[in-house]
Amino acid sequence: MRRAVHLVVALLAAVLLAGCGAAPAAGPAERSLILATTTSTQDSGLLDELLPEFTRATGWQVTALAVGSGQALELGRRGEADVLLVHSPAAEEAFVAEGTAGARRLVMHNDFVLLGPDADPAGARGLGGVEAMARIAAAQAVFVSRGDDSGTHAREKDLWTKAGVAPGGSWYQSTGQGMGATLRIAGEKDGYTLSDRATYLAQREALPLTVLSEGDRGLLNIYHVIEMTRRAGDRVQPEGATAFAEWIVSPPAQELIARFGEARFGRPLFVPDAGKSEAALGG
Repeated sequence: MRRAVHLVVALLAAVLLAGCGAAPAAGPAERSLILATTTSTQDSGLLDELLPEFTRATGWQVTALAVGSGQALELGRRGEADVLLVHSPAAEEAFVAEGTAGARRLVMHNDFVLLGPDADPAGARGLGGVEAMARIAAAQAVFVSRGDDSGTHAREKDLWTKAGVAPGGSWYQSTGQGMGATLRIAGEKDGYTLSDRATYLAQREALPLTVLSEGDRGLLNIYHVIEMTRRAGDRVQPEGATAFAEWIVSPPAQELIARFGEARFGRPLFVPDAGKSEAALGG
């Protein structure tokens, strides 16, 4: 998969050069890396803000693979990504303990929100996350899950467990897709769903969904960057991984994160956390 990604990038570059009547220049190979990250960083538009600035600052080109956190960790495990930007802390800790990853650093956080139709047939509005999920299950109101082993899916499962619920039956529907697609399906079905706030805000104008539960410490959504090493495979580029990890926790990148979303939504979508401890966030 990794070789295929780089081949596609190379072919596209060659086509563009040919179209301009130029021949590819001889010289050292382009410095490029693969970032495996979550759909929330793509669907919110954050990657569009960060990656060009990273390339300008370092010269490294980035191919971003936006998948669920579980899939991103698996890409790292197979040596098919150089660096990971993910938001599933328990799974990340277990992954790092396997020994193929390098440093894991706190980058930023936002929060999860429980969304549903304004009519709120389950009566979840204003409740804490766990109690709201229990109400939805008791009412057997439609709940649309990502079902994709993402960080959002992991948090959803944690909330069901704490509510003492084993979800299933016709009311519980799994998309197996990313956050953006799951939000659209939940809106079409007048259902409930759990979302990271950034993706919801980026798409809310097209969604008949409203925030019903928020602000609970159990809804905190924490992102880390994880560098891969050649212990995961000979194709891993640890220099690129370190360059990205060091840049995203640097003051210029953290300032970009702090401002992202203000112009469009009147509020930032993420809170920069480099240099903080996760315990201080309440996670």
